[in-house]
Amino acid sequence: MRWSRVVIDTNVVVSGTITPIGNSARILDLALAGDLTILYDERILGEYDDVLRHPRFGLNPRDVTSFVEFIRAEGEFVPAKPLAISLPDPKDLPFLEVAVAGQAQALVTGNARHFRASLDAHCVNVVTPAEFLVPLNQTDDR
Repeated sequence: MRWSRVVIDTNVVVSGTITPIGNSARILDLALAGDLTILYDERILGEYDDVLRHPRFGLNPRDVTSFVEFIRAEGEFVPAKPLAISLPDPKDLPFLEVAVAGQAQALVTGNARHFRASLDAHCVNVVTPAEFLVPLNQTDDR
């Protein structure tokens, strides 16, 4: 399966931003190239912005603003409805809500275990960055 409509957890965005090589960076490159549509809502954009601006990452604030504005312009806004579930980390809930409401093909996260309990009820493919890239690394034998 090739992915095209995805929700990307903040941990993947941070990893891909501060480490220019690796699976998370490759996913961000795909999004920046227009090969993925990132689904989002204002809560997700706010978290991206807040976390990427943390001084420990040393990112240029203009670069953070450009990234968030790129997602706003090129991604797809999804008006998500609250889900009546609890997750180990309540900050993860917006990502699941947007994935469900936007019928995302995948929710990409470094913390897949945080979402596992909700998968049966909500039919969301929760994958790690490495799992996400497997279909892209396979060649088509046809």
